[in-house]
Amino acid sequence: MNYKTYPRILASEDIYRTKTSKKIIFPTTRFYLKLGKIFVGANLKTKRNLYNRYNWVATSLEVLDALESIGLEFEFSGMKNLHLADGPVIFIGNHMSMMETLILPAIIQPIKPLVFVTKKQLSSTPLFGPINKHRHPIEVGRENPREDLKTVMEVGAERIKEGRSILIFPQKTRAKFFDAAGFNTLGIKLAKRNNVPVIPIALITDAWQNGKIIKDFGKITPGKKCYIEFGKPMQITGNGNEQHSKVLEFITQKFIDWNRKDLIKN
Repeated sequence: MNYKTYPRILASEDIYRTKTSKKIIFPTTRFYLKLGKIFVGANLKTKRNLYNRYNWVATSLEVLDALESIGLEFEFSGMKNLHLADGPVIFIGNHMSMMETLILPAIIQPIKPLVFVTKKQLSSTPLFGPINKHRHPIEVGRENPREDLKTVMEVGAERIKEGRSILIFPQKTRAKFFDAAGFNTLGIKLAKRNNVPVIPIALITDAWQNGKIIKDFGKITPGKKCYIEFGKPMQITGNGNEQHSKVLEFITQKFIDWNRKDLIKN
């Protein structure tokens, strides 16, 4: 289906919880078969130049539905905070698995037009690459930090002028454990330079494990509940150190609230 409106707006409420869950045999295999079909359909739309914001959200919702259909449970909270800031914001969150990359558009995009900061290699992958290219990403190489900073600042400013919010994962790569020391301040710097607020995101998505051979395709473990929570918008003051600390404190506290201190790296 070619969508011309958003099929669902999850953030019309503050909290979303999976209503029912069931045990499924071979959940990982079943999910990836569904995901393959979703990606093939999305890629066909990119070839026809139909992959707009509505179809992007539809794809994201399909992934969420596919994960719930194999027994995963989700809790999204703090979604009212997406409505508190006028105009673009910089979202800053921890990065645990492929899951958040695919699900966050369904939550954020209907409220705030969104782009991701992604690694360039992502656009060359056969299934997700065409989708990524069509959604105006800010692509970085992760080999030259100085060049990446320049790219994010220049292209980020353009995206913000276009009215788009930007999602940044400040870790170098996806990681099961939250390591505050590994969080750079790129998102804070971008927000400060463009005078826009930041919204922290805490998430636990280790139910989708990182793969040993292909990182995107790991085991799915339905018994682990998945959480995503958004904090309140924060305007950058001074050099931004205070807001950077608050982002880290927000994520750390959420891990504690969700009884997952085992995922905090000391």
